Amino acid sequence: MTKNIYTGRVVTLNLDTVTLPNGATVELETIRHPGASAVVPMKDDGTVVLIRQFRHAAGGFIYEIPAGKLSPGEDPRLCAARETEEEIGYRAGSLELLASIFTAPGFADEVIHIYLGTDLSPSRQQLEHDEVLEITEMPLEKAMTLIRDGTIRDGKTIVGLQSVYLRQQAS
Repeated sequence: MTKNIYTGRVVTLNLDTVTLPNGATVELETIRHPGASAVVPMKDDGTVVLIRQFRHAAGGFIYEIPAGKLSPGEDPRLCAARETEEEIGYRAGSLELLASIFTAPGFADEVIHIYLGTDLSPSRQQLEHDEVLEITEMPLEKAMTLIRDGTIRDGKTIVGLQSVYLRQQAS
């Protein structure tokens, strides 16, 4: 049984009565989210394009890869292409899926599809009214240092950057 607690622009909060595999029946708060796509934009010289975005829930500005919420029925690859262009003003000529990850499976069903975006060409940034961000470019190695020292703390960004880094180390 599901009881809707709240429905907003981004998430829906439900109280679900669930019978677990061990037979116990429990009430679980579950956040439903349409999913998202994110992109590690990488220039030909190995520079990654990140954003430093204001996130109220995180208490200020954080480093992230471009990302955005899927529209109903939207192909995650098309979302990734759109968000790359809107947030950083580049078109990705190639988008390769790196991973599809759960963000917080203990209470949310959100899946983020993370792509490597290459063959970047300049386009036009088109921020939405609630997006407050600055673009920052750095070598992938520097981004890895920022993960190690705790500067980059966003999960999708860490997964994306480390996936690209590990691929490079393996080749």
